[in-house]
Formats: sequence, C-alpha cells, structure tokens
Amino acid sequence: MEEANRENIGLLNKPSLGGGTPSLSSVGAVFILLKSALGAGLLNFSWAFSQAGGITPALIMELVSLVFLISGLVILGYAASVSGQSTYQGVVRVLCGSAIGKLCEICFIVDMFMISVAFLKVVGDQMEKCNGSVSAVPRPWYVEQHFTLSILCILIIFPLSAPREISFQKYTSILGTLAACYLSLVIVVKYYLKPDSLISETYRSPRPSSWFAVFNVFPTICFGFQCHEASVSIYCSMYNQNLSHWTVVSMAAMLACCLIYSLTGLYGFLTFGDNVSADVLMSYPGNDTVVIIARFLFGVSIVTVYPISLFLGRSVIQDFWLSCSSVWGCGRCADPSGTWVRMPLTGLWVATTLLLALLVPDIGEVIVVIGGISAFFIFIFPGLCLICAVHMEDLGPRIRTCLIFWGVVSILAGAFIFGQSTSSAILDLF
Repeated sequence: MEEANRENIGLLNKPSLGGGTPSLSSVGAVFILLKSALGAGLLNFSWAFSQAGGITPALIMELVSLVFLISGLVILGYAASVSGQSTYQGVVRVLCGSAIGKLCEICFIVDMFMISVAFLKVVGDQMEKCNGSVSAVPRPWYVEQHFTLSILCILIIFPLSAPREISFQKYTSILGTLAACYLSLVIVVKYYLKPDSLISETYRSPRPSSWFAVFNVFPTICFGFQCHEASVSIYCSMYNQNLSHWTVVSMAAMLACCLIYSLTGLYGFLTFGDNVSADVLMSYPGNDTVVIIARFLFGVSIVTVYPISLFLGRSVIQDFWLSCSSVWGCGRCADPSGTWVRMPLTGLWVATTLLLALLVPDIGEVIVVIGGISAFFIFIFPGLCLICAVHMEDLGPRIRTCLIFWGVVSILAGAFIFGQSTSSAILDLF
C-alpha cells in the first residue's frame, strides 16, 4: 500500500503522464485502476440487481460485460503503444482522426461533468440521511440538503478543486479503496445479522418484466467499472509496458472490482429485494452506527475524488482553449491554467454540478446518463482505435481479420448500450 501510495502521488503530480521516465509498478497500476473504478457506482449495484430482474440475470450481464471491460483496457494499452500518446483523447485523435478526437473530448467533458453531479448527489443523500435523525418538525433550515451541500461545496470542494495541480490527493489515495471494502463488508455482515423474518419478507427473486429489462444493468456496470479514461495514462506510466503484462494487470484489477461489486450488489439485494434504493445506503436506518461510519467514510472518499473529475474535465477545456487561441491567432489570450481563467471555470463547474445534484430526485437517473456516455469510453472508442491501429501494424491476415471483427463487435455493443440507456432516460422523462 505504501508503494502504491508513493506511485499514486507521482502520477497526480505530473501534468502529463507521458512526459517523464515511466516508474509505475504492476502493484501500483492495479491499485490505481482499482481506485479509479471503486467509486459511487458501488452504491447502485444492489439496485441494478433489482432492475435486471434478480441475481442470475444480473450476474450473467456482469460477467459478459467483464469480457468487454478487460478487452477495452488491453486495446487502449495497445493503441497507446502504437500511437505514442499518453492520454486517452490523444490516442483517439491520432488513430481515429481529428473529428473523432473532438467527439472524444466532448464526451470526456460531459462524462466528467455528470460524474461530478453523481458524486455530489451521493454526498448529499448521505448527509440527508444522517440529518434525518433530527426529530423537530419542521426541520431546521440548516439541516436541509440545499444548505448543507452548498456549504460543503463552498468551504471544502471548491478549495480542493481550485489548485492548478491535485497533489493533495497524496493524503487520500488509499481512502477510496478502504471505504469501498468497508462498505461491502458492512452490507454482507448486515445481511447475516438481519432477522430471518424480515429477510423473507423483503427478498424476492422477480422475473424481469421483459427480456429487454435485463439490459437495464448495463448503465450501472459501465458507471461502476469505468476506469478506462485514466487507463492510457496509467499504462504509459508503467516501466514494464509489455502488452501481455498489461493484460495481467487489467485482469487483476477488473476481477478484484468484480468481486467487490458482486458481493455488494448480491447481499444488498438479498437484504432488501425490490425495495432496495438506487443508493443502497439509503435503505438502512439513519441511526445505525456501523452504517453511519460507512456513510461518513464513503462521503469523505467521494469529496476527495470529486476534484479529480473536475481536474480532468477542466484540463480538456483548457487544451481546447489553447488550440482555439492558436487557430485564431490570439496570442495574448489569458493563460487557461492561470488564476483568472482557472478560478471562474472551477467555480462555474462546481456551481452547475451542485445545481443539478439538488434538482435531480434520484441518482438512478444520473447513472443512466453516465452509463450511456461511458459506453463510448469502454466500447466504442476502444473498438475504433483497434480497427485503426491494426492498419498501422504489420500483422498476418487472420490476426488482422480477428482484431477488426472484435473491434466491430465492441463498437456495436457500445452503440446498443448507449441507445438503450439514452432511450430509457428519455422514456423516464415522460
């Protein structure tokens, strides 16, 4: 853990991960991939089991997705080695052209923005549940989510997000994984400590309303397992960039994530059945000490991860600012990383994500949107990169045909998930 922590500090201190001497070990790479994936999506897997129609279809969908998740990471490592780029958007731009590169940048910004909204919604829900112990009716204004979450954003989240670099994460790099493991352990233990009579009343194994309903689990899987945006930078920071070695690293990280997510989703669904909330912690009593600790740890973890999403999204906007300045010949335009641009941009990002987090009634609605966008980063862009990369390599006709076929399958799978998620989000509005 100490070794992974030191390596994570080095990654976060580098503005461009491909610029220095690669020094990341395999253990560090696995740990950072885990840290990137184990986030707010952990709270939603029990709800996803209910949406899919029970344990068996949900686990089948998860295992099928795992093949594409690992494949996407391996493809991105291969594409990074072919293109010589050290960022996700850089790889897509070089291999697939400037038009697809611009689409990738837009999707990247939207994805990071919606993830920030989800993070604030999770933190707000946990604060709301903890404040629910106030018995006064009506409740005091200072315990309402609109006030508490706004104060949190002003006093903590904005100051953490404002700096040019995010090296403060060196103090919290292990917290996310520990909080995720503690949360999973709490849900498993709570299931076995719950009275048998209550379990029999709440747990059911429903059939999905239709065969199409089984695919409702895909947005949550994409939201929960997404670490692909950071995978190129992690791969380029490893001193052993052998593709087979990267495959082992990707498999280890995804299998560990799958175990934690499956345990959490399974036992949360066994405990509450169809009655489980989109945020599983909201289904537990507000006065349970063990659950309160889980809420606190997970909330602190999300608060410290939020600035990373903001930093990544802001960096793409700043790069776009610089490219536009060079095209338009505005040499005297303000430096996008300078205080006079960075601070208003950060404030606007925090304010708009806060507004959306307060307006959205259910985090499940946010996850459907994020899951659809994440399909681009997990399925579509890796598939496009694979098809373009094989034409730059001297490969045998059979290998080339197989790789192109898998790239097409990945693109079609991503297009299906994006279409299904988007249509579900639109139907929910009416």
